[in-house]
Amino acid sequence: MSFHSCASKAVVLLLAALLATASWGSDEHAGAVNSTDTMDSLVSAEWLSQHLNDPDLVVLDCTVQVKELEDGSFGTVSGKANYDAGHIPGAGFADLTGALSDADSTLKFAVPGVEQFAAAMGALGVGDDSRVVLYDATGSMWAARVWWMLRWAGFDNAALLDGGLKAWTTEGLPVSTEPPTRSAKTLTPSPRPELIVDRDQVFAAIKDENVNIIDALPPASYRGEMPIYARPGHITGAVNMSAMSAFDETGHYRSQDELATIFAVDPNKRTIMYCGGGIAASSNAFVLTRLGVKDVSVYTNSLQEWAADPANPMETVTEEDRTGH
Repeated sequence: MSFHSCASKAVVLLLAALLATASWGSDEHAGAVNSTDTMDSLVSAEWLSQHLNDPDLVVLDCTVQVKELEDGSFGTVSGKANYDAGHIPGAGFADLTGALSDADSTLKFAVPGVEQFAAAMGALGVGDDSRVVLYDATGSMWAARVWWMLRWAGFDNAALLDGGLKAWTTEGLPVSTEPPTRSAKTLTPSPRPELIVDRDQVFAAIKDENVNIIDALPPASYRGEMPIYARPGHITGAVNMSAMSAFDETGHYRSQDELATIFAVDPNKRTIMYCGGGIAASSNAFVLTRLGVKDVSVYTNSLQEWAADPANPMETVTEEDRTGH
């Protein structure tokens, strides 16, 4: 199957359930670090293979599966079965459909309380002195969501595996079906509440000229041509920077120079990212953070919450808007 056909399928899945892109190929990309001395926020399969047995390194599979339902729609399920079938040796499973979400919320992937999140990460072996590498089976967006939540909880020593599990297996590196043996640790939260915003903060930001509001969904969704939530289109005043544009033809993150061009924002303004459920938005937030943009937030409830309430303003892009006539 070609990259383009996989990417097309991934667009459908992203529109249906807020996620990601296929990924495989070379590790010559985006500046992922291969140093034996440091861990950047984006690491290659080669780097991870060299450091896999480091005692302080915790590797977590963050996969969520998107599946077609009987009625033809798409839905999300835990990626645990995919993990059980084969994962990076020693990796634990970080369940975004379970312990890492608020079970009392009616919204998918709602952020839990910071204490609950820290306890769940601690149970996976993440402690205050750990280093963490996150990956998923469909690219990096699910992993980016966990990366962003770790930052929100005050933990910064985490990285994404560029290209995810496919990058690992393409390099001929081994997978395992054995469960991890890592002991639980204590992760002490030091919350940064400003990294995650709610509906009211976004509503106020619409009229604030000092805030960028960015839609991370594909252009067709942004324009309102492919509605998948209660109402089509985008939050009023938002601009579109599709999360999928962050990836090159191999499915890895593009080079820093390319990303700086694609994701050009005014660094003197606050930037709020959103998508459907805060997954693709977290990938964009990861990109901007790596580019040095300081004031970035994610509206994690995104359009699944916003579009459901008619009081929240939305707009579409007409053909006249697109063509000028």
